[in-house]
Amino acid sequence: MPSGPSKPSVLFVCVHNAGRSQMAAAFLSHLGGDRVEVRSAGSAPADTVNPAVVRAMAEVGIDLSAETPKVLTVEAVRASDVVITMGCGDACPYFSGKRYLDWQLADPAGQGVDAVRPIRDEIERRVRGLLAELGVGAGA
Repeated sequence: MPSGPSKPSVLFVCVHNAGRSQMAAAFLSHLGGDRVEVRSAGSAPADTVNPAVVRAMAEVGIDLSAETPKVLTVEAVRASDVVITMGCGDACPYFSGKRYLDWQLADPAGQGVDAVRPIRDEIERRVRGLLAELGVGAGA
């Protein structure tokens, strides 16, 4: 008999995996700790994470400097309970039994850190709400 439910797995997807999905994954990892499995990917990944995103996240104590954009794979979607898209739309494969959400958020690409901060803060609010929905309390 299982000792309890397995931890939920969340995949964040945006086109370049250089901004929104990186921030969301970092917040979920930071706040959810080892109580949630976190992935992020892009349908057309960039070469590097947006430097303004790295700076904005550093302001809240989260280091993204070592992160690199990753390509979206069918395996990543299949392994996730919740798939949250941020502008990739139909580029994300669909599997029955998965929960799909679409977070409409401004794209930080080409923006300075001042423009990224409100996007970062909105992502943090949504991640905290997601943790509550998943029954995983925020640890930080």
